[in-house]
Amino acid sequence: RSGGNGFGGNDEREQTLNQLLTEMDGFDAGDATVIVLAATNRPETLDPALLRPGRFDRQVLVDRPDLSGRLAILEIYAKKVKLGENVDLKAMATRTPGFAGADLANLVNEAALLAARRGNKVVETQDFAEAIERVVAGLEKKGRLLNDKEKKIVAYHEVGHALVGTKVAGTDQVEKISIVPRGMAALGYTMQVP
Repeated sequence: RSGGNGFGGNDEREQTLNQLLTEMDGFDAGDATVIVLAATNRPETLDPALLRPGRFDRQVLVDRPDLSGRLAILEIYAKKVKLGENVDLKAMATRTPGFAGADLANLVNEAALLAARRGNKVVETQDFAEAIERVVAGLEKKGRLLNDKEKKIVAYHEVGHALVGTKVAGTDQVEKISIVPRGMAALGYTMQVP
């Protein structure tokens, strides 16, 4: 990663980058084949010098999993917990677009914790549903009580999201509307799933 700290060009990152570029430029065609692989979760911060021909010539995007990938990941993590008969992992995979592997692992763990708190020995669909809400929207704010006027305003706002979501072609299906405050700033939310 590049990006100075505003105090000149001799910081550790710049020195590391310069040394890496020097080493990579030192490879000769007559040398043994050398393949250098690198990874970053912030490609926008890479110095353009790293991406010049002869250095890192190829970029391979490892994106978040699609539906079948999410299902496969859920199946792996679900082996670690006892599932209720009603749990449909494909339905859970459908409800979790954009989730990475770590998010899905967290989802299964959260669902198992919710089941344990309820005294259940198996994880049920309702545990997964609540876990998805926790991961997507945050924890329920039990201390944040809305007065009747605030509830009405939030309800109108969320119904507006739902109406637009149901009337605009190509949008995801509205699954749930809530005026329960969750997360950092949400006083309510409208959950849509593909």
